[in-house]
Amino acid sequence: MATTTTPPKYQARLKTSYDDSIAKDLQKELGLKNINEVPRLEKIVVNVGLGRAKDEKRLLDVAANTLSKITGQKPVETVAKSSIATFKLREGNKIGSKVTLRDVRMYEFADRFINLILPRLRDFHGVSNRAFDKQGNYSIGLTDQSVFPELSYEDTATAHGLQVVFTIRAKKPEHSKELLKKFGMPFEKGDS
Repeated sequence: MATTTTPPKYQARLKTSYDDSIAKDLQKELGLKNINEVPRLEKIVVNVGLGRAKDEKRLLDVAANTLSKITGQKPVETVAKSSIATFKLREGNKIGSKVTLRDVRMYEFADRFINLILPRLRDFHGVSNRAFDKQGNYSIGLTDQSVFPELSYEDTATAHGLQVVFTIRAKKPEHSKELLKKFGMPFEKGDS
């Protein structure tokens, strides 16, 4: 009787690197007693906000198509939480799309974003050191989606920006920066 072996479960390159070496190195460098105190990437949220989409519904379809191609997941539409008369915005209007990535897709996207997308940006000198919030999460805004190789020329005909938020669980915000440095995030030279 032949036995069947299941193929090993796929694990992202960045996740394997984190498990094998980065976590242990960070524990030692940051002086943490427990491996569970080491900063950890929890999720990545990719968001496209299109306030002008209330007038042009086609923009929402373009944004949803962009997000699904670059993340491999179906996006969720975001709606206005309150009415703002100055912007002619009503509560419940569709104003954008977002995708929340976790586990394998999260590490795959982070790896592609850091090693493939950021170097393709025009006049790129590194990401800002000041984009951390008080909890240690990191936000990057892109003004154009055409830097993603998954998108064709037709997909980038209607230009729009997007925001990428790295949600990191860490004891201190400085620990989050050390984790992103270990992942290869190219920070600007100068003031930290």
